[in-house]
Amino acid sequence: MSRISALYHPARFQSRMSHDGWFEGWYFKLVDPEGRHPVAVIPGISRDERGGTSHAFVQTIRAGGTARYHRFGFDEFAWTDDRFSIAVGPNRFDEAGLHLELEDDLAGDVTFGTWAPWPVRALSPGIMGWYRFVPRMECYHGVLSLDHTLDGALSEGNNPLDFSGGRGYTEKDWGTGFPSSWVWAQSNRFTDEYGRPRPGVSLTASVAKIPWLGSSFVGHIAGVLLDTGELVRFTTYTGSRLEAVETGAGSARVVVSNRRHRLELTLSGARTGTLKAPSLGAMTGRADEALDATVEIHLTDTGGATRFRGIGACAGVEIMNERDELHPD
Repeated sequence: MSRISALYHPARFQSRMSHDGWFEGWYFKLVDPEGRHPVAVIPGISRDERGGTSHAFVQTIRAGGTARYHRFGFDEFAWTDDRFSIAVGPNRFDEAGLHLELEDDLAGDVTFGTWAPWPVRALSPGIMGWYRFVPRMECYHGVLSLDHTLDGALSEGNNPLDFSGGRGYTEKDWGTGFPSSWVWAQSNRFTDEYGRPRPGVSLTASVAKIPWLGSSFVGHIAGVLLDTGELVRFTTYTGSRLEAVETGAGSARVVVSNRRHRLELTLSGARTGTLKAPSLGAMTGRADEALDATVEIHLTDTGGATRFRGIGACAGVEIMNERDELHPD
């Protein structure tokens, strides 16, 4: 696969098998219809620039913060060039679904409905926009599906976890490492302000400190997929503004706006588990993630009229701002 082709297919394996330090990981979130047992499954590969700890992996995390890390040999990672299809040992992942055989953890098959990706365009190949063309950024990001249906089940020993009729979400990251500080939130299990279920509504949002030309800036990307099919976007590269970011223990507030809309997010109830995260390609960092947090969203137009107001359950949330580096310009 050529580099140009890779640009416009973010789901596919992007990294080159060089001797430099790099990582690449995919994130599959599965939420059952009742929201009783959400799971995130994270397959990936880590290339330590020193070579000593290079390996493939599959991480899992459950509601309540239970996280597991399954390590595989570097050569147990496999991919297909002309479409998205990867394998880590006997575990397989593609656009149609996933198959797990994780010892003492999760096993089974879940199939996916049609993905709803962040749009890929000629001058904006995905959620990073034109930043995707910039070489050697610390971390690249792709939102592969904001929302899709699920069918199938996983088992945890003798405990079946049925996801049929639930909702899924898929994203990925690749590069050399994660930012020094960030806030991330995602949910596609929303009820509106009157408590009515709103399937088809999905949120993804992040704020992070981005290294840039010897300095840094605080960047943001957020999207609200409405059940009409409209995706309302807020991104640094299109000139939207970060108005506020406040973080606390298991909670955060983020406000972004553009010329037509304003989005206020309130995150709460994050009971986190610790995932491994990349640093110079090696999986030596950490990311504290919750799968049972709540995100309240209020999307308005510039006149103040509400476009959507509701609460997202089973929210994936990471609040990593110990250095207090996330501030609006």
